[in-house]
Amino acid sequence: MDSIQSWISEHKLTSIGALWASAIGASLAYTRAKTPYKTSLRLIHARMHAQALTLAVLSGAAMVHYYDQKKTHALDEAKTASIPN
Repeated sequence: MDSIQSWISEHKLTSIGALWASAIGASLAYTRAKTPYKTSLRLIHARMHAQALTLAVLSGAAMVHYYDQKKTHALDEAKTASIPN
């Protein structure tokens, strides 16, 4: 699990792009199987679903980045405080 987490943290934009593309594909597959809409309408709906999912993932990534930076900053301060002058 740590290797996956470290890869994702190193390749954030690639991960988000891959998630967006897979969300488009999944939404298209679902709407093709379940609804009688025209292809153009399916593409619009798929894009909307993918955008909503991407916004949720970006919000989560921003929170993880914020707390990771906060944790790193606290560790750096603790190291600096423990070094005698």
